Amino acid sequence: MKLLWALAALLLSSWRADATTAGFIKSPLSQMKLINDSAELHCEVIGNPIPEVQWWFIEGEEPNETFTQLFDGARNDSVRINATYIAHATSTIRLTSLSLDDTGTYECRASNDPERNDLRKTPKIKWIRSQANIIVIESPTIITEPTEVSNQTSSILSCNLTDSSLPIKGSYWTHNGKHIEESESDASSPYTIYRLDKITYHSGGLYECVFKTEPPVKETIEVKTLPHVGAYKHSEHGNEMDKGVLTCVAHGHPLPTDWVWFKEEDGTHKGIFNGTGDRYEIKSTPNKTILSINDLSIEKDIGNYICTGTNELGASSDKIYLRVRSRLAALWPFLGIVAEVIILVTIIFIYEKRRKPDEVIDDDDSGSAPLKSNSTTNHKDKNVRQRNSN
Repeated sequence: MKLLWALAALLLSSWRADATTAGFIKSPLSQMKLINDSAELHCEVIGNPIPEVQWWFIEGEEPNETFTQLFDGARNDSVRINATYIAHATSTIRLTSLSLDDTGTYECRASNDPERNDLRKTPKIKWIRSQANIIVIESPTIITEPTEVSNQTSSILSCNLTDSSLPIKGSYWTHNGKHIEESESDASSPYTIYRLDKITYHSGGLYECVFKTEPPVKETIEVKTLPHVGAYKHSEHGNEMDKGVLTCVAHGHPLPTDWVWFKEEDGTHKGIFNGTGDRYEIKSTPNKTILSINDLSIEKDIGNYICTGTNELGASSDKIYLRVRSRLAALWPFLGIVAEVIILVTIIFIYEKRRKPDEVIDDDDSGSAPLKSNSTTNHKDKNVRQRNSN
């Protein structure tokens, strides 16, 4: 019996030790990055109670190492730390705009000792640590041809990776951050091209050649086009005294930096701006412009409105026709139906009044008058035949 109690006590003490010991279930991984890239390290720790997680930066070599604790917003706001403590502790540190000075060892520390931050006492449980290295290197040179495409109908984009010791496992292109599947290549060549046979406003944007190295190397070529301006609806309508809203949108690259509205009047274009009377209000973003007209008037506001968007290469326009209806316009269909119903009821009433009533047969008179028949004639003939038989 004493042996069983001793074994139970040993298991209980072992369980308590396991319950209070922190341990890593995910550790940060070392990375190699280019200058101006970003890096992200992640670690997860379990324990009871839930451990606290800290991040430290280690510079130099033993025995001259220096330790610096990192916090959210450190290094001129280039350090971001996000931590959660729910079922267990998770923490992620993100480093942006990397420079050569960011090269070093990053350490994830964790402890769940209640006295871990008391400087007057020696912690009963040591901080556990997991380290990862971030190496920041100079970006290899990529020569692009052309460096920029401006208002052309076609072009051939090319990138040439020079002076690089990084092994190349292939390359591909992206358009505005979206991977172009047909550009994928497994060739180890430091040269890649992408053909734009027909450049439209859909083709404009940022093209990026990406070489599959470790870390990936990329460069951008900007393709600029005239803006394409289109009305959301080419015909709009509103009711008198209500508010009218006209909308135009733009596509292409770069998007318009300036929007202007006009109204056609007697063959001329009259500009409309914020402040052109109390009835007009214009709200514009690079890809959209909205003209609002308060207190619509049949006499003043019916007609064609023109929206014009302008970027550094030129301008593009579209037209919207605005119709203004009377406030009573919505009642006319209802009044027409009511009138039709009234006319139909009147016709039915008059018809019923003028129709002649059907003749009604009197039952008493019909009983006194004998019906005409040839029964008498038949009896006479029968009697005559009887006489002849005798």
